[in-house]
Amino acid sequence: MKKLLLWLVTLMLVATFSLVGCKTAPEAVEAEEKPVEEVVEETTAEETIVEEEEINLEEFATRGPNGEIAVDYSELSLTEEEKEEIRAGNYKAAILMFTTHIFFQAIEAGARDVFDDLNIEIVANMDSQMDVVKQRDNVETVMALDPKIILALALDPITSAEAFRPAADAGINLSFLSNLPTGYVFGEDYIGLVTDDLFGMGEACAEILAESMGEKGKIGFLYGATGFYVSEQRDGAFKAVIEAKYPEIEIVVEGGVADYSKSGEIVAGMLTTNPEIEGLYVTTDNAMGGVLAALREANRPDVKVVLIDLGLESAIDMAQGKNVVGIVADYPFNLGVAMALTGAYGIVDRLPPDFITVDLIKITKDNLLDGWKESLNAEPPQELKDLLEN
Repeated sequence: MKKLLLWLVTLMLVATFSLVGCKTAPEAVEAEEKPVEEVVEETTAEETIVEEEEINLEEFATRGPNGEIAVDYSELSLTEEEKEEIRAGNYKAAILMFTTHIFFQAIEAGARDVFDDLNIEIVANMDSQMDVVKQRDNVETVMALDPKIILALALDPITSAEAFRPAADAGINLSFLSNLPTGYVFGEDYIGLVTDDLFGMGEACAEILAESMGEKGKIGFLYGATGFYVSEQRDGAFKAVIEAKYPEIEIVVEGGVADYSKSGEIVAGMLTTNPEIEGLYVTTDNAMGGVLAALREANRPDVKVVLIDLGLESAIDMAQGKNVVGIVADYPFNLGVAMALTGAYGIVDRLPPDFITVDLIKITKDNLLDGWKESLNAEPPQELKDLLEN
């Protein structure tokens, strides 16, 4: 198992090298097909431990895939003259991400808020369903609708570079969420790259889990094995902070997940090989369906779970006082606002900052309803309210 030093070196390299090109689509598929026993690792006493005093976490911060320095989305703005110029153009935009998860619905809402103000029509909102071939087909479909802006999530750095190349070559203003296609040049091939405070989200997860466990105990670590620099930074931050700040918390088992439908199998394997775990870090809410099912099947209500991203199933589990003790979320509505604004910059021939981030929020049962509303810019579902208000 890689230890803290390797994670920290990886984080430092992100500041100067592109990580998105390091994993190819075939490697990601291979990770998905590994049986459970191949992706679950157990730490050993013989592995080198880096002492807490040797680590200075202040040296680490969120960086873009090519070492870009993060700029807060609030720095983006258009003049009234620029807005009027855009409104007069009757432009079109398309969104190529996912349509079913509340996270992406909030991104669409934020983008729509900007586009409505600028008289930009959203002519398509298409779901790529984690399928790189479908994503390529979706790009071809929306290009026929003549959009001036495309907001997108690149599913894989290599294949997405090929999928979006026709749009980039056609001069369409591409604004990407988190992942950047390999070889794309800012200001030439794309206009925007927007994401979270990546290190901050991993750090916040570590803090919540540590507090819930009294800063001691054994935990499992379910990290993203997709090769995305976003997951690598967030997961790496969690591990770095745990090992640097909480010496009495030990990561005793790790599992890498690329296919979220297999998260339950991986966690079941963790619970079998290391039944002593009392806590679990989960890389994203997308994996939580399988995680919670595995915990229920093993009858482990004692395992405290912290995760990144806000989802209804996880929120309900938290509201019911079961496994989930903490959720670290960003502001997807603001992500949508930022992506739409960077696209609009391209219309008026301005360059936004090359790497834009939004802030994070720590959510526990105590602030779950307010956190939901603040993060997603929407009222919590009634079933969630019923659990906490009655």
